[in-house]
Amino acid sequence: MEVADKSFTVENILKAQHQLKDVVIHTPLQKNEYLSEKYGANIYLKREDLQSVRSFKLRGAYYKIKKVEDEARARGVVCASAGNHAQGVAYSCAHLKIKGTIFMPLTTPKQKVDQVRMFGRDYVEIVLTGDTFDDSANAAMDYCLEHEMIFIHPFDDYDIIAGQGTLGVEILNDIEEPLDFVFGGIGGGGLMSGVAAYIKNISPHTKVIGVEPEGAPSMKAAFENGGPVTLEKIDKFCDGTAVQSVGQKTYEICRKYLDDIITIPEGKVSTTILDLYNKHAIIAEPSGALPVSAFDFFADQLKGKTAVAIITGGNNDISRMQEIKEKSLLYEGLLYYFIVNFPQRAGALRQFLTVVLGPNDDIIRFEYTKKNNKEEGPALVGIEVSKPEDYEGLIDRMRVNGFEFKEVNKDSTLFGLLI
Repeated sequence: MEVADKSFTVENILKAQHQLKDVVIHTPLQKNEYLSEKYGANIYLKREDLQSVRSFKLRGAYYKIKKVEDEARARGVVCASAGNHAQGVAYSCAHLKIKGTIFMPLTTPKQKVDQVRMFGRDYVEIVLTGDTFDDSANAAMDYCLEHEMIFIHPFDDYDIIAGQGTLGVEILNDIEEPLDFVFGGIGGGGLMSGVAAYIKNISPHTKVIGVEPEGAPSMKAAFENGGPVTLEKIDKFCDGTAVQSVGQKTYEICRKYLDDIITIPEGKVSTTILDLYNKHAIIAEPSGALPVSAFDFFADQLKGKTAVAIITGGNNDISRMQEIKEKSLLYEGLLYYFIVNFPQRAGALRQFLTVVLGPNDDIIRFEYTKKNNKEEGPALVGIEVSKPEDYEGLIDRMRVNGFEFKEVNKDSTLFGLLI
C-alpha cells in the first residue's frame, strides 16, 4: 500500500479519531475578530494550546502507545523530544500505567521538563542529554535497543501521523464555511503530514501551508533536495520545531499534499507571541505562534477568504519573555545597539542624553566596556526607538555631535559576543 494512498490516510486517521475521542480534548476552533478585520478575511484559530498537555502531541503519542499497549506494558516505552512529545508520552504512560523513559535535550526549557515530570508522575524517567533533539534522539535509540523497549517516534510513524491528523478531522467538522487555507507548523512533519493528508482528500480546494522557522527549515530543505537532509546548524529558538532532519514518511506525505512551505524569521515569531498575549490573552510558545506569523506573508491571498491557523502549543516559559521582547524589537527595527566612544570632555554623557537621544528614544542598556577609567572608555549602549523611521535621525545626531560609534546590529560576530 502506498504511503499517501487516500484509503490509507483517511481510514487510519478516522480510526485514530474514534480511539482518541474520549481521551483528548476536542479543542475550540475560534473565529478571531481582530485578525479577521486586519486581513479582510474569516480567520480562525485552532486552539491546541488548550489541549490536556497544552499541545497537539498528545494525539499521536496516545494513539501509538494504545496500539502497542500489551507489548508496551511488558517492555516499557522510550521517546526523545524537545518537550511537547515528551509531555504527550508522559501523560499517556501515566494514563495507561506503562513505564517510560524520556530523553530530552539539555537546552529544553525548564518549564517543559517540569511539565513532563508532572504528567508522567511515577511512570516516567527523564534523561537530559545533547544540545538538540537529534542528539537526544540518537541517545534514546541506543538506550531503546540496549533495553529492548519500544521506541515512540515523535513524528516519523504512521500511527503518530494518524493521531496528529485528527486535528484535520476536527477542523473540517467545525468549520461552517468553505475552507480556503490551513496554516500549521512543521518540525519533523508529523502534524502537517496527517492534517494535510486528511484535509486534501476531503476538501481538495483547501490550500494547506506548512510553516517553518527560518533558522530550522528542514522540510523546505527536504523538498529542495528530493528527500530528507540533515541541516548542519539550526536556531533552537522555536524549540518545538527545531529539528535538523524531517522523517522519510512525513516527507513523502507532505511532498504529496502540501501546497506550499514558508519560513518565518524568529523575530517575527516573537512579535506574534507578544501580539497573541497582549491582544488576545493567548499564551503561545514560539512554534505555536509560527502559523499565525504566516498571515502577514499571505495577506493579499487571504482577502475575502477563510483561513485556519493551528496554534500547536502553549508551553512557553515566562522566563523567556525578555528574550522574546528583544527579538521582536530587533526584527521590527525598534532596537539598536552601539559601541559609543564618548569624547574625552566634561559633560559628554550628559550631552549624549540631552542632544543625541530623541524625545521618544529610550536607553535600555548602558555598560562601559572597561572596568577602569570608565569615563574615557567606550560603552555598549542599547537604544529603543518608538518607530523605525527614528533610526536615521539618531544616527545623524551622533555624527553631528562628534560621537564615534560602531553599529553592533550590523556586525553578527560582535552582536553574538555582546548581546
